[in-house]
Amino acid sequence: MLLTLCLLLHCGAAVPDSMVIYSGRRRQLDVRIPRFDADVVIDGDLADSVWAHAALLTGFSQYAPNDGVPAADSTQVLVWYSGNAIYFGIRAYELHGRPTATLADRDQIFGDDNIQILLGTFHDGKKALMFAVNPLGVQGDGAFIEGANISASGFIGGGVIGREQPDLSPDYVFQSRGRVTDWGYEVEVRIPFKSLRYQPTQPQDWSLNIIRQVKHSGFEDTWFPAKRANATFIGQSGNLIGLAGMHRGLVMDLNPEATSRATGAPGAPGTAGYEYDVGNPQVGGNVRWGLTDNLTLNGTIKPDFSQVESDAGQLAFDPRQALFFPEKRPFFLEGSELFQVPQNLIYTRRIVQPVTAVKLTGNTHGTDIGVLSAVDQRFASASGDDNPIFNIVRAQHSLGHGSRIGLAYTDRIEGGDYNRVAEMDGRLVFKDIYGLSFQLAGSRTRAGGVATTAPLWLTQFTIQHRVWGLRSLFAGISDDFHTASGFLGRNGIVHAYVDPSYTTYGKAGSLLQRLTGDIVVDGIWQYQNFIRGRNIQDQKLHFNVNTTLRGGWNVGAGYFVESFGYDSALYANYRLEVPKSGGGLDTIPFVGQPTIGNGEYIIQIGTPQWKHFSGGGFFLQGHDENFFEWASADLVLLSLNISYRPTDRLRNSFSYFWQQVNRRTDGSLVNVGRVARAKIEYQVSRPLFLRLVGQYIQDQTDSLRDDSRTNAPILIAGPSGVTRTSASATNLFHVDALISYQPVPGTVVFAGYGSDMLDEDAFRFRSLTRTGDAVFVKLSYLFRL
Repeated sequence: MLLTLCLLLHCGAAVPDSMVIYSGRRRQLDVRIPRFDADVVIDGDLADSVWAHAALLTGFSQYAPNDGVPAADSTQVLVWYSGNAIYFGIRAYELHGRPTATLADRDQIFGDDNIQILLGTFHDGKKALMFAVNPLGVQGDGAFIEGANISASGFIGGGVIGREQPDLSPDYVFQSRGRVTDWGYEVEVRIPFKSLRYQPTQPQDWSLNIIRQVKHSGFEDTWFPAKRANATFIGQSGNLIGLAGMHRGLVMDLNPEATSRATGAPGAPGTAGYEYDVGNPQVGGNVRWGLTDNLTLNGTIKPDFSQVESDAGQLAFDPRQALFFPEKRPFFLEGSELFQVPQNLIYTRRIVQPVTAVKLTGNTHGTDIGVLSAVDQRFASASGDDNPIFNIVRAQHSLGHGSRIGLAYTDRIEGGDYNRVAEMDGRLVFKDIYGLSFQLAGSRTRAGGVATTAPLWLTQFTIQHRVWGLRSLFAGISDDFHTASGFLGRNGIVHAYVDPSYTTYGKAGSLLQRLTGDIVVDGIWQYQNFIRGRNIQDQKLHFNVNTTLRGGWNVGAGYFVESFGYDSALYANYRLEVPKSGGGLDTIPFVGQPTIGNGEYIIQIGTPQWKHFSGGGFFLQGHDENFFEWASADLVLLSLNISYRPTDRLRNSFSYFWQQVNRRTDGSLVNVGRVARAKIEYQVSRPLFLRLVGQYIQDQTDSLRDDSRTNAPILIAGPSGVTRTSASATNLFHVDALISYQPVPGTVVFAGYGSDMLDEDAFRFRSLTRTGDAVFVKLSYLFRL
């Protein structure tokens, strides 16, 4: 009874008289933390005497789904530092019972209750490093870069005002332990200065904020009383002031690694059995050298870039859009936040498998810099005889309060050919709620002795008022703009949209916590048509509503009215087979109807993050374009994600995506694609886990015809002549199994197996034919000198 009363009053643990308290709600936001020449054992118990003299951060506020109100659950964060590390002690009080916590792999903790520590070591108001822990002290980490993501528009929830999500790619070495208690949970965190880059002068100030996510309520709390009516979230931070006497010491990480792989495939025609190619073990390594407190040099020789888990399958409904797969390779992930550029003009997966690479990252004279050079393998070149050479430079300078200016340059040289891109981008935040982003770029490409130059440009304007919101975009990419070091989903277009929104908030304890409605007006022109003042190609009008309900439920709905224009370039190889007037068959060009009108609805739902279960997904149905035959069609899209955690060590997840296109004329099937992916993970201990992944991809397409017009068969013109389309079906089943031991980033033991099989009938799992498999072992050890 006394404990419950104490928690209701947010009193928490007894506070020693010597402890200085900084309340976020009282705007005591300039924190002077004590420095002690001491060290503690990181065991999740804050009983060590040094914690009694730390600075205390308390007075948290709710940020989501509503802001400006006191946090429902009390949180205390203790902070102090020594000469070589900064320490955080967390006491998170819970009224409802045991917090949600699992013994998960790194970065897999965000379905649990968690605390996120945001440190801006350069105090520039535009970026912060994130160190996250769940109640058991399992780690997640990443980086926030304000305004780095230029958002698309139109889908449910796009108009909801909120903060940007972190990039979880970077991994930092730090120590943490936690334990669940009768009143909540307690966690100790030690972040060594070796793992950070910070300003070269002392004393110095850092920005600081603490985020707490509470899964039983769906609430997100912050120590700094952050407001949703603000165009910058990182800029809403407190300050650690007067930090001095910090020593990184020698920062030298040596990371040798060895990989052995055996790949299998069916034997040559006429031979029996299955053949394996063992190959030679690959030995390489990485080195990380802290040149100064603020600059780090990384190098690698013959790095291992094997994937320990295959990319999640994707289906392409719109053939005009390229599919994007995220970077997963450790060398490129380190410091990747410093290479972020709008429109993905830096995309390191273009570097296929380098022989060697070097990278410089850090901050100098208030400017973030990233320099990357790599020499790729010869097989990555068009000729097979040249080593492609990549050079990438990125620089960003803070202008204060979330504003910044940036430059980037990339080139890829292959023999006498090259592609070079130069760009400038920036973000301006003014009067707190207004944000203006821009980007200007030009590419210079020489291929086969012919050189072309082309532009790219973008502007985005946002208003983030608490009730009223606005997102708008105006961007163009020339047909001849190319980026061999970046990724563009689609070029040769001009894209514009405006997305006004209105948000209302429910009272505390009410069923409705937040409701946002928005209307998207979206248009796309072919670039040359826009330059010449010709008609728009695609027009979209989307009506959306998104609600957050008590307990963490999220429900949304929308209705889309669209009109898509015929793209002659997409169907340049299409022909029609029609009867001749005098008998026989003739081949004529394919000419599609000018526009196709669409109308469809969508429903979206997300469950709370319960202790053992969570899920979400959407269902879309209506009339949409049939890109296969350029005709109006009936479209069904279904996406489902489920996570089930029966114990704190066992995690199961399942995702399912279904896409089906049927002709409106007779209801016959044009295409069906389904991707089912199941993952089972068992965490034996914090560093050791077992994982099994199964993924099934079905892709079935009917023989094509000129539906809704001539009904004539469609032919495809290619190098070998004109051929009639025929029905096709592919049913691919892929399995990954992995044993992983990773006590710290850089020290790993991986043993894995992957196999591809073809199924005769979709999802029948009979007559499976193995088409390829691989077994691999990787050993790597981090020597931190």
